[in-house]
Amino acid sequence: MGREGYETRAFSWQNDAMPATEPARVPDFLYGTAWKEDRTTALTELALRAGFRGIDTANQRRHYFEAGVGQGLAAAYRAGIVTRADLFLQTKFTYEGGQDHRLPYDPAADLSTQVAQSMASSLEHLGTDHVDSYVLHGPASGYGWTEHDAEAWAAMIKERDGGRTRLLGVSNVSLRHLHQMVATGAEAPAFVQNRCFARLGWDRDVRAFCRERKIVYQGFSLLTANLEVLQSRRVAEIAARLHATPPQVVFRFALAVGMLPLTGTSDAAHMKQDLASRDLSLSADDVSAIERLAG
Repeated sequence: MGREGYETRAFSWQNDAMPATEPARVPDFLYGTAWKEDRTTALTELALRAGFRGIDTANQRRHYFEAGVGQGLAAAYRAGIVTRADLFLQTKFTYEGGQDHRLPYDPAADLSTQVAQSMASSLEHLGTDHVDSYVLHGPASGYGWTEHDAEAWAAMIKERDGGRTRLLGVSNVSLRHLHQMVATGAEAPAFVQNRCFARLGWDRDVRAFCRERKIVYQGFSLLTANLEVLQSRRVAEIAARLHATPPQVVFRFALAVGMLPLTGTSDAAHMKQDLASRDLSLSADDVSAIERLAG
């Protein structure tokens, strides 16, 4: 049903901290910059040339080279490919336990100070006075929403209210985390970003939570976490019928069920193909069949 049925769209968000005339525009595809190391700068620019307008990164040198993302952005600005106003930039605050020795904050400082220091470092890396989304890069505990998370989240809200980000999100969370977060009376996130496994129902319960509360679900590792789906007969049949690739079918499925997908491909042709998946026409039966591939 493609454009005439399962519509993709850019989301528009407004909150009291931003001018009423400047809603945050969220593209329907994000380019992820994890694990690119010395290729980060070139690949960020390449993604922008390919047509991506949403960039996902993190101030976590262990897995991301955020300053390299900023260098790629600067190159794209100089080349006239995009302006800052064209882009949706998303970065993350990562607890010390998720970092290596290259910390973007003082490890002796309290969490609120660390959040502010990490944001200041991100803005310097990215060459901007604000990001569009600031994400808590995983809760402090895998077992529940803790006082550490509440403190970090409150500090992130201060960053939003100060104009240094437009929207807030949480990543790598379970349904338990989200229920406990909401139960504390905390402001709900605009985004939830999770690794999405087909064998676990495509994170069905978390997606339902998000849908009920108008939270945008961002899905990552849609290909690498789901090789069995890419190799399935049903996806191969759909791809052949649509003259598409299995990865394109998976990305179009993600869009159809309301996900904002991320791709981290380093191949220029695949970048173009991933974006072109938005124009595929999946039927309701196709979508249901892919949903049923879940274990």
